[in-house]
Amino acid sequence: MADHIPFITGEDGGNLVKKAYADSDIVRVPLDRAGRFIPLKPTSAKAWLDPCVDGMDDLETRRSLPDKKNSWFDFMKACANFEKVGTPTYHAKPVPAEVYAFVKAVLDKCAAHKPAWITVPQLPLVENSDRNKINRALAAATGKWKSSTGFTGRLILPIVLTHQEQVNGKTARNPKVQQAERCYHDAQADGFWVVDKSLTDDNGSSTLINKRFPGVIDLHEELNDRISSKIRIAGPYWGLNLVLWARGLVDHPAIGIGSGYQFFLAGGHTKQPSAKLALPSLRRRVGVGPQLKTWLDAAIAKLAPSHPAHAEFSEIKKQYTVLSQPDRAREQVATFYKQWFDIIAAVPKAGRSMAMFQDLSVAYALGKSLPDLDDEGTARRPEAVVQPLMLSCL
Repeated sequence: MADHIPFITGEDGGNLVKKAYADSDIVRVPLDRAGRFIPLKPTSAKAWLDPCVDGMDDLETRRSLPDKKNSWFDFMKACANFEKVGTPTYHAKPVPAEVYAFVKAVLDKCAAHKPAWITVPQLPLVENSDRNKINRALAAATGKWKSSTGFTGRLILPIVLTHQEQVNGKTARNPKVQQAERCYHDAQADGFWVVDKSLTDDNGSSTLINKRFPGVIDLHEELNDRISSKIRIAGPYWGLNLVLWARGLVDHPAIGIGSGYQFFLAGGHTKQPSAKLALPSLRRRVGVGPQLKTWLDAAIAKLAPSHPAHAEFSEIKKQYTVLSQPDRAREQVATFYKQWFDIIAAVPKAGRSMAMFQDLSVAYALGKSLPDLDDEGTARRPEAVVQPLMLSCL
């Protein structure tokens, strides 16, 4: 089975998983929508259930109101001590019995679905140590629950970062790694999952090359030095998850489905993403709009008819009206992403980092020869997305 782990966050994503990722061994599903989403996964795939405790990062912004219902909040409030555990003033002196009652309620709900994996309840990391005690209490309660119930599945410790300053320097990373190691053992975890929710790795920012990517890569290396695990997960991102996997720093790249190539905390009020299409030869996405059609004409004119990208861009232009519809755009991106993954997966593990480098180098060289994508902001240069990924492969 494939190493990738799709994240289902909506019914459209569930349908795309069956179409594009039928060879998935594990599919991650949020607990509050498990009844709807588990049936959407491929029949052969096992479920990784996430209770989505990360949404407790800021309960007040997620509180369900009479005129503004929040289904995640309404689901979670049925768990004992939910609001107490989510209150910042409680975090300095958590009461083990109360924390255990909450964790038991959450994990019992997960176990009822008979998943293969469950995420350990944890709050997202903050810049200081304010959440260390509550996260250690949650981890210890998870370990107690595992021992008392005899749960035979896998427990995955989430390490959810919220700001780049948490990983950009070793001084900031050290306490995060030490905390993760302690929580991993206290929870009797079997694996860990790392994601930086603040990282948009395909925006072409100049900080990606010198700060952000090196910081995340160093964090994974340091975690691997301290925690021995055969289940190491990163993402979802657009490409850094694939780089970490190709380099052997993680075992599984977590991936979005068609549109969600960044991680969002549970229960947040997220707006519908704008439609984007994949430009496969450039290993990137671009926003749908009139300027893209103009750019396709200019790019086609720059390329020799024998160039593979000439035919690719011509086909996108031909199918533009259909592909620009949000559902079709998501399917086009998801299909490309799976094909991209499969190209690297076909290479033996020892050669994947070089294969990824060469794959991105070809896209970089092509991008350098093409005109700007004027609507893409800091990623307006066609090669802007692949350049930092390429430089991070080796």
